[in-house]
Amino acid sequence: MTKSQESSTNTKKMSNTTSSAKTLSITDKVNMSLNKRHKKEKRFKMMGLLAVIFGFMLVLTLIGDITSKALPAFHQHWIKLDVDYKSSSLNVNNEAAPKLLDQQLQSANYRKVLRESIYQMFLTETGKALSRQEKRQLSQLFSTNAEFTLKDNLIAEPAQLNEKVNVWVRLDDDVDSYLKADFPLGEPGLRITKKQAQWIEKLHTEERIESRFNISFFTASDSREPELAGIRGALTGTLLTMLVTLLLSFPLGVAGALYLEEFAPKNRWTDLIEININNLAAVPSIVFGLLGLAVIINLFELPRSAPLVGGIVLTLMTLPTIIIASRAAIKAVPPSMREAALGLGASKMQVTFSHVLPQAMPGIITGGIIGIAQALGETAPLLMIGMVAFIVDIPTSVVDSATVLPVQIYLWADSPERAFLAKTSAAILVLLALLLVINVTATVLRSKFEKK
Repeated sequence: MTKSQESSTNTKKMSNTTSSAKTLSITDKVNMSLNKRHKKEKRFKMMGLLAVIFGFMLVLTLIGDITSKALPAFHQHWIKLDVDYKSSSLNVNNEAAPKLLDQQLQSANYRKVLRESIYQMFLTETGKALSRQEKRQLSQLFSTNAEFTLKDNLIAEPAQLNEKVNVWVRLDDDVDSYLKADFPLGEPGLRITKKQAQWIEKLHTEERIESRFNISFFTASDSREPELAGIRGALTGTLLTMLVTLLLSFPLGVAGALYLEEFAPKNRWTDLIEININNLAAVPSIVFGLLGLAVIINLFELPRSAPLVGGIVLTLMTLPTIIIASRAAIKAVPPSMREAALGLGASKMQVTFSHVLPQAMPGIITGGIIGIAQALGETAPLLMIGMVAFIVDIPTSVVDSATVLPVQIYLWADSPERAFLAKTSAAILVLLALLLVINVTATVLRSKFEKK
């Protein structure tokens, strides 16, 4: 082999070695880059998972805190009284005709009977009469509704007249909170004095105090007294208001979305309408309350604090949300479905209502539920139209005076009485449960339409 041949062979070997080194270097760089990307992806997934877990823990903590504060509202303490329905104390004539006796029982002096029953239970050890201060403190242990409980009991059982019977009545909210707070019996606490605490201990020892499920929380309306307050009026007002909102906002929102997507010409006017709809979705809710106050109440003279007015105001507020969500669902319908239906001779109306709308209905329902859920928790616009008033009567129609659960929660949270704290938390749980029912219903309807 000549020298030139040897040199060419060595040159080839060196070039092969260099190219092999370059190849390995590039491969290593690619592998290193892939490893870095894989590690970044794993870190991102881990961070996302941790964020989800952290958010879920925060939600559980919030619900747990609300639930722990709400539990005292679901049970209430009652006391057993030995009541002597003496006709002389009631100021009734037991020898009167049955019809006249019934009338007398309606207006009898039950407060005197209640006080006599209480004082008889708490005579001093020396047998002396109770002082005026002691009588006042004793009366503070019992709910203001106690005398009406005695009245309802006697009217339901007139044969108990001139008889001594046991009647269960509610304790005052301060006593109820004292017993729920697990204070040492006989020791003062909260707004309970030393003497009152001793009386409570005596009653507890005699097994006269009993804790019961507070059914009146769900069956009674609002009250100034915490032990008597319930959510039935606010819950009824909420359901009536949401019914009006749903009946107005959903058809109008879906019709507006169908018109803008399927029938409206694309020009400057439709562009202006779309811009205004998008802007209205970001308007503060209190502005809609001012609009309802100025136009719906003052101009059209509809009744204040009525579910009808509240439903109209919330409809104006939720319409942009429903229209935007419905338009997105309608856009998601494949154009091939429209073209196929038109090719078979269907009219534009038939295509829209027989093909496009059924396909878009799951997304439309989702948008509607988002709007209703938003309206369910609103307070500011309803405050502007007078639904913040203290209303005891339970509404029976959409034009009766009413309030709603968010406003009721707001009123109770602003009350100084300790017992209203538990009532507020319990009302929040009821509101969350109502929202959960609405979402579950929407999920079932969505699944039904998706199957079709």
